[in-house]
Amino acid sequence: MAASAAQKQGYLQRVLQRWGHVLQPVRSPRDDQRFGYRDRVTLNARYDESGGWRFGMMRREELIPIHDCPVHSPRVNRLVALLRATLPAHADFPLAYVHVAGGQATLIVKARNHRPAHLDVLRAGLSATGIEGLWIHCHACAGRKLFARSGWSLAWGAPTSLDAGGLVHGPAAFQQLLPDLHAQSVAIAREHLDPAPGVAVLDLYCGIGTTLRQWTSAGASALGVELAGGAVDCARINAPGAVVLRGTCEQRMPQVREWWHDGNQSRRACYVNPPRSGLEPPLLEALVHDLRPDRIAYLSCSAGTLARDLAVFDAAGYDVRSIAPFDFFPGTHHVECLALLARASAGQPGANLPVRYDA
Repeated sequence: MAASAAQKQGYLQRVLQRWGHVLQPVRSPRDDQRFGYRDRVTLNARYDESGGWRFGMMRREELIPIHDCPVHSPRVNRLVALLRATLPAHADFPLAYVHVAGGQATLIVKARNHRPAHLDVLRAGLSATGIEGLWIHCHACAGRKLFARSGWSLAWGAPTSLDAGGLVHGPAAFQQLLPDLHAQSVAIAREHLDPAPGVAVLDLYCGIGTTLRQWTSAGASALGVELAGGAVDCARINAPGAVVLRGTCEQRMPQVREWWHDGNQSRRACYVNPPRSGLEPPLLEALVHDLRPDRIAYLSCSAGTLARDLAVFDAAGYDVRSIAPFDFFPGTHHVECLALLARASAGQPGANLPVRYDA
């Protein structure tokens, strides 16, 4: 663990060198949390007549099977074992992927339909795996894009589950995998944004509403934006006091602006948790030139795009107060960072410079 953390710290020091003076040590999970933690996973599925079904990762067109992975949670490994023992052959059930999100599992079938009777034996054994709901997603074009809007059917169990924090989630919801470590990052963000009555918090890429609930429970006004429809439905349940809009952040910017400038909030803050590609140029421009929140908490899964976006905020008059790395994926090369930013005074040099967005 020490060697892994040192490797990640060195990588961040190189990529985030400009802000090395505020870069904190990598926060790692306890030793007993390094294995068996991956409760959200997507596995490729392949079938051959001699070995049956195999599940794993693709490397140069070859599937590397990981049927009893020490990083996967016990219920993921139990599900994989059950699938290998009970699924019909590929000719009868053209499975392409298995996706697990907590208690919900989805079999992504590369076809327009399937025969439910083919899964009778599988359904009989599901309760022993710990899976709470099994979905079949018929997606004839499944490939780099796993999911489509239509073609979903609940084959067994409940349509939603509760995560470790008691939040409702569906079969395609994103979840941080180490609840204790994630709670640390949320606590740091909350302390920085300081949500309270009279404060407005904009939560972009809000997911199932994990952080939205933090802002509303403190009495702040909160608005979240999320693209995935299932996550939006869950966010409205998990954070009932918040406004939740479905769509991309860029698409919803007119409604965001109307909400942002309406009211008499004493302070405005923003929490962003974008995908690996970082903030889209129009969104970044809106944040630094129009919305200009007093404080920002930016959780990033890519140090490279974080460095790119922080340079834009820096040029627009924001101070990077702290960068806290989190080892949310022990045993892998991935590391995430929480950057805390604060807006300088209106007269700060560079506050009115145009956005320069270098991909």
